[in-house]
Amino acid sequence: MKTVAFHTLGCKLNFADTGTLSSELEGFGFSRVAFNEKADVYVINTCSVTENADKECKSIVNRALAKNANAYV
Repeated sequence: MKTVAFHTLGCKLNFADTGTLSSELEGFGFSRVAFNEKADVYVINTCSVTENADKECKSIVNRALAKNANAYV
C-alpha cells in the first residue's frame, strides 16, 4: 500500500484543504502516516509570502527527502 504524509502550515483554510486531500488520497488506497515516518508521498501545504516562510518550507522539504530520497514531495 502506498503511504502519504502531510505537513500543514498557515491558515485554517490550509488545514481544511489538507483534510480534504487526505480523504481523497485515502479513497485512492493511500495510507496516512506521520510526517516524521518514511512515506511514498509527502504533501507540504503552506503559503509562502515571506522569506522566513520560504526557508521553513525548504527545511521541511529537506526533512522529507532525508526520510525517503525517492519520495514525491
